[in-house]
Amino acid sequence: MIWLIDGNNVMGSIPDGWWNDRPAAMERLAQRVARWCRTVEDDVVLVFDGAPIAQVAQVAGGTLRIEFAPRRGRDGADDHIVERANAVVAAAPTNADDSPAVTVVSADRGLQQRLAVRVRRIGPRRFLDELDRCEGHEPREGHEPREGHERRERDGSARRDRDG
Repeated sequence: MIWLIDGNNVMGSIPDGWWNDRPAAMERLAQRVARWCRTVEDDVVLVFDGAPIAQVAQVAGGTLRIEFAPRRGRDGADDHIVERANAVVAAAPTNADDSPAVTVVSADRGLQQRLAVRVRRIGPRRFLDELDRCEGHEPREGHEPREGHERRERDGSARRDRDG
């Protein structure tokens, strides 16, 4: 599976003063994601808006790639994530267990609505809880994933989501 992470969206959900030093906040998130990558076998792409920042890009390695949206401006990273996710799904064979080939991490509804039906979607809070677990911290109260959570797809059908 491939994970595509909307770095700006995830970073924006962390109330740590990221707006005071955006490059440092991007690097902190990249470091956390890099540690998590050591615990999973999946390929992970962390995508940010804006021009490349060397201190952030140098965190990449192993199964983690860090990309800066090739198109500048509003929704540049969103467009990049949607294009990548939909291309992966289009190229991936349908698995016997119907497991998704790609997971997108973002709370951006506009981005999520443009994704193919077979793309798994999770929000930044749930992803940050996963990073917390990896670092030995308990998830914040009220953010525990719901096992067997059922969600509705765009076509109205119910789909079992294994991890909430």
